[in-house]
Amino acid sequence: MNEEDRIVALEEMVAHQAKTIDELSDQLAEQWKMVDRMRRTLEILSERLIGLEERTTEAAPVTKPPHY
Repeated sequence: MNEEDRIVALEEMVAHQAKTIDELSDQLAEQWKMVDRMRRTLEILSERLIGLEERTTEAAPVTKPPHY
């Protein structure tokens, strides 16, 4: 393999790696968008759960059982 062939091979390898890096970067950006959506959803669901717990765990009135 002569020097020119080696340079061409290296250029092809660099081009392929640059394309792979761009694809991975795009995938990472999409995953971060998904993580942000899931985080917002979790926050909303947590607030709803806390609200439901507050409404359903109100103290029951203290009354004497009927046999007293």
